[in-house]
Amino acid sequence: MNPRLNIVTIGVNDLQVSRDFYKKALDWEPAEGSDENIVFFNQLGIILALYPIDKLAEDALISPERSGFSGVMLAINLDSKEKVDTLYTQVIKNGAKALVAPRETFWGGYDAYFADPDGHSWEIAWAPFWKFDEQGSLML
Repeated sequence: MNPRLNIVTIGVNDLQVSRDFYKKALDWEPAEGSDENIVFFNQLGIILALYPIDKLAEDALISPERSGFSGVMLAINLDSKEKVDTLYTQVIKNGAKALVAPRETFWGGYDAYFADPDGHSWEIAWAPFWKFDEQGSLML
């Protein structure tokens, strides 16, 4: 088996607040295996996991302190500009922090940025050259 990205785990300060945010803001349902200690969201091939940041840092033997941009950007790619606008409005309405309002990009696409309740940065994007399979997975 070749190595591949399977799970993205983000550390959160309040698991219930983050669980509620992702459920309401993105309409994502917690997957099987989720409980009061960890939450999984099945993204058709990749799992997004939410885990208390102090426990995540302890497990990795690093400090839980965060400051500034982490250098990681999570992204949701959609098939129209209108869907970018709609999703951006939905996440902001449900507690996301607005970072960059929807805009035309220098690379010919359209995007917006927000931060979740723990400050994790997300991009919502559309590009005219992206294609999606029947399940909605981005194909390169």
